[in-house]
Amino acid sequence: MHGNTTTRPQGSAARELGPKRGEFDLAVRLGRIRTVAAPDGGVRRVPHQEIDRIRETEGFPDALLEQVRVVGTAQGAALMGIASSRFTRLARAGILTPATFYVNRYRAVVWLYLAQELAEFARSEAHAPLLTGRAPQKIRSRIAAGEDLRPRTWRARHAGYLLGRSDDPWERAAAITTFLDADLLAELVDNPHERAQLLRLRPHESWYGTPRSPTAQVVEGILRADHPDEISRLRAHLLLSLEKARRLRPAPLRAGPRPDTDTDSGGAPHVPAARTGAERPTAPAPAEPARSLWGRLLGRRG
Repeated sequence: MHGNTTTRPQGSAARELGPKRGEFDLAVRLGRIRTVAAPDGGVRRVPHQEIDRIRETEGFPDALLEQVRVVGTAQGAALMGIASSRFTRLARAGILTPATFYVNRYRAVVWLYLAQELAEFARSEAHAPLLTGRAPQKIRSRIAAGEDLRPRTWRARHAGYLLGRSDDPWERAAAITTFLDADLLAELVDNPHERAQLLRLRPHESWYGTPRSPTAQVVEGILRADHPDEISRLRAHLLLSLEKARRLRPAPLRAGPRPDTDTDSGGAPHVPAARTGAERPTAPAPAEPARSLWGRLLGRRG
């Protein structure tokens, strides 16, 4: 069925497994579909064994589609049996974590949540006090202060995916820079060769939007850490990762960009204009330790 090659481009794998490309991309980011480094240094590919594993899973393809089914605020609130206003307060307070988002035609961010996660949350007796009655003081304080932790909790989830793809210190340090602005990166990494290495290895995602487009600008804003505690922890972790990376091997004197093209889709993926270079994928490490690590970085549970 798969011929002599051992992997397939993500576009081909999506067609073979059935989900729409957006659903497929989300499944990859959630760890439902495993990808590996491309031999030529391009976009990560899907092993044939992974395709076979998923196809042989009980309930395929509906089971896979249900794992990545996302809902908005109104649907999520109905699923949990609460008012939309309470749902929004829980999400803004960091209790409910978005799985993804999109930017609508008014350049507003629309957050989407995993239906399975919301249903499990609602079924848990431990969460019952959050769904009925008066909200705990900690949540009410956050709401009163005008905090909106949805971007921050989404970053934690996305960082778990990015960090979980590699155990190489340089690549993990590069993943951290995804959430730091250029000025701070220049301040923390004053060696231009190291900075070029990090930019070259920084993960890039095609769904970020067309360069210089309104969508890309909004996504760029969501990617950047904006809370002092979050930025402080990012700084500390980047410096620790760089120390490990330098001990492993020095940054090359010249670090040119690599191609980052899904040859199956017939064109290069779009990335934000402010970000240069291309992904250098590697085989993923287990995702759970990365999520736990990022939870500590953001001052939340892992």
